[in-house]
Amino acid sequence: MDHERSAAEADLMRRREEELYQQLMKEGRLMPHLAINVDHIATLRQARGIDEPDPVLAAGICELAGACGIVAHLREDRRHMQDRDIRLLRQTVKTKLNMEMGAAPEIIAIALDIHPDMVTLVPEKRQELTTEGGLDVAGQHKKISRVIKDMHQENIPVSLFIDPDQNQVQAALEAGADFVEIHTGRYCDAENEDERNREFDLVAEAALFAYNQGLRVNAGHGLNYQTTARIAALDSIEELSIGHAVMARAIITGLTEAVREMAAIIRQAAL
Repeated sequence: MDHERSAAEADLMRRREEELYQQLMKEGRLMPHLAINVDHIATLRQARGIDEPDPVLAAGICELAGACGIVAHLREDRRHMQDRDIRLLRQTVKTKLNMEMGAAPEIIAIALDIHPDMVTLVPEKRQELTTEGGLDVAGQHKKISRVIKDMHQENIPVSLFIDPDQNQVQAALEAGADFVEIHTGRYCDAENEDERNREFDLVAEAALFAYNQGLRVNAGHGLNYQTTARIAALDSIEELSIGHAVMARAIITGLTEAVREMAAIIRQAAL
């Protein structure tokens, strides 16, 4: 199985991926793709304390429908994804597994054990409904750098979820991150057109700055069927992480159709 390959083979595959990525950047053909966050499937399951719906099954459906990656956040409080989910996703995801996580020692140990295709470090607060704001990389430089070093020793690429702030981008670069994921929440939550335009400009500027510094750039949080296209049209964006909007639409249209519709929006925006 792919996920049983040796560390040396995994490192070779990642280096080939990086070479291809650099070639695509030079040719100006970077095409954004869709990664689906399946946390909300687990949230629904945990609400009843039973064994369905299954986020692992949902991940497979998303991949078959056109998702290029699966995102799952193993929180310290285990409010949705459980350890078993993450381990099964590692065994079954055929595209790319991006494990979102805080910097808690227990969660770091799990990531190092299962070797996801990449990890994204995010801030965590027990009281929050969802992730609120990006990491303060500049203010936690030593701690974050240490986690990145640990991941790199196991050939696991690291992304940092940050606000659209060039100071945080620079801090991420100095900490040794491979990717940044630009927080799009304020853009998506804007209450009027002027505010949304201002927030979009901040996202665009931060993404371009990160790209020009040699970081790979993802984006996500709050994106839906109305707000995604504008972000997907940015040349510097490699991947969009979307969960809640797709799962909400899936209740009406079915999961396969909801993923296909979002993937189509992203493809069209990049043309």
